[in-house]
Amino acid sequence: MNKTLDYYMNLPYTIEIIPDDEDGGYVARVLELPGCITQADTWAELEFMIEDAKRAWLESALAHREAVPEPARLSERP
Repeated sequence: MNKTLDYYMNLPYTIEIIPDDEDGGYVARVLELPGCITQADTWAELEFMIEDAKRAWLESALAHREAVPEPARLSERP
């Protein structure tokens, strides 16, 4: 199966959101994609920003023919 960008974008990756209590805003990262992290000033911006970061991470990995981790099945998550 040829796994495309759309395939990976639709997987249920784990997103961790951390409020920035000091400066305000939020930091978000995709746990399964090392280095896939972003920040936003508002909750509304965060959804767009994390999807944009995930897309950029996946596009780069696919362009360089790097392995792309898939999320653990929901039943395997803690």
